[in-house]
Amino acid sequence: MRPSRHHAHSARGMLGALLTSLVSLAALLTTASGAQADTTVCEPFGSTTIQGRYVVQNNRWGTSATQCIAVTDSGFRITQADGSVPTNGAPKSYPSVYNGCHYTNCSPGTNLPAQLGTISSAPTSTSYSYVNDAAYDAAYDIWLDPTPRTDGVNRTEIMIWFNRVGSVQPVGSPVGTATVAGREWQVWSGNNGSNDVLSFVAPSAISSWSFDVMDFARQAISRGLAQNSWYLTSIQAGFEPWQNGTGLALTSFSSTVNKGSSGDPGGPGGSAACKVAYATNVWQGGFTADVTVTNTGSSPVNGWKLTFTLPSGQQITSAWNANVSPSSGAVTASNIGYNEQITAGGQASFGFQGTYSGAFAKPSGFSLNGTACTTA
Repeated sequence: MRPSRHHAHSARGMLGALLTSLVSLAALLTTASGAQADTTVCEPFGSTTIQGRYVVQNNRWGTSATQCIAVTDSGFRITQADGSVPTNGAPKSYPSVYNGCHYTNCSPGTNLPAQLGTISSAPTSTSYSYVNDAAYDAAYDIWLDPTPRTDGVNRTEIMIWFNRVGSVQPVGSPVGTATVAGREWQVWSGNNGSNDVLSFVAPSAISSWSFDVMDFARQAISRGLAQNSWYLTSIQAGFEPWQNGTGLALTSFSSTVNKGSSGDPGGPGGSAACKVAYATNVWQGGFTADVTVTNTGSSPVNGWKLTFTLPSGQQITSAWNANVSPSSGAVTASNIGYNEQITAGGQASFGFQGTYSGAFAKPSGFSLNGTACTTA
């Protein structure tokens, strides 16, 4: 971590020397204890900590022009963003705050990297403040890798674009739309030469939102860009500016990764501890499905999410005994209050009705809290 520096007002003689010494001391104390109000970071890869648990980084890598961020206890604001780069290429920086590990710099007390199959939920919340006289995206990044790496480039990057201004676009090309975590997104997929990138672009600007990171991780799994055995290494929120960017601010950020029996029925790296029976009644253009989940493990599951992918052309119109969303594609069915626990050897059942086009087929696989299930 490099010390942040404040610029003292000019003075002469001993008073000027004293002021300079005090400013240097304040910068060193700030670096040692984490960021206080208006800590300024201008070093290209300078960083500091906030709340004793997150890292804020300047991360200016795509230009030699100056970029500075003012860091507060709740986030940061870009105070200087000189220079510009072509909008048809990579951005000039990614000033951001994160939980996890980024190029060997791990946030204090983080439990990342964590194997996806051991995570029951990863609630997060963030809020942004935007400007219009710039070209940028407001990007939330989720990094996944087959190994618990803390350095270098991960295999898959999930980007959630809360907003974009100017003629900028994600890596790759659009591959359709999806409903994830209750919102509609335009989905892009591609590779930037170093890693796969799966992007979810909001149709209109989102200024603040709370959601579960695992909803997006499951999207990557369902699209073949990750597996339950992979690791979540970092959760980040910030901006990618191409032109200007002064005034952009991340005003709040929180990230928690929950692990335990409800997210890891078979233990870390353990075998599947569940069995799913999927019974259907099909007629022309419509169907019902009755799903029974059996806990084949030796300990109870307290809170469950069953994930599966509906075949193309199928759409859920109603459901019972579970919260089921979205209505198509990669689906998550989660418990409601009265059926939260599945005892060892016990079962939970739910169902839904839907429509289909083309030939009817059943989902190819199911996962309970990230652990693959056998099928009856």
